[in-house]
Amino acid sequence: MAAADGDTNHETEKLEFSLDVPFPSSREADIALRSLSPDREPRKGGISKELTVSGRTLSVRWSADEARILRVSVNSFLDHLSLVLETMEMFGPPVSQ
Repeated sequence: MAAADGDTNHETEKLEFSLDVPFPSSREADIALRSLSPDREPRKGGISKELTVSGRTLSVRWSADEARILRVSVNSFLDHLSLVLETMEMFGPPVSQ
């Protein structure tokens, strides 16, 4: 996993954080994307999260108004990611159809 340092976008004064998670295959990255794709955030505004897959890598980008909101969202995502990874490991690699 690679994480970019939390940066501040000085034009909008938003805090930003990026995370890249490599997977053994593009299929597993897609499965993780579908499992982790966010429902609408409960708050109206304050934070946004974008998930994308490129090849075998799941990328997540956050933008938030406050450090506390960013921290809570990233921690929650990491908890969910851990659960997805444990589940994928338990069931083994996906079978091609």
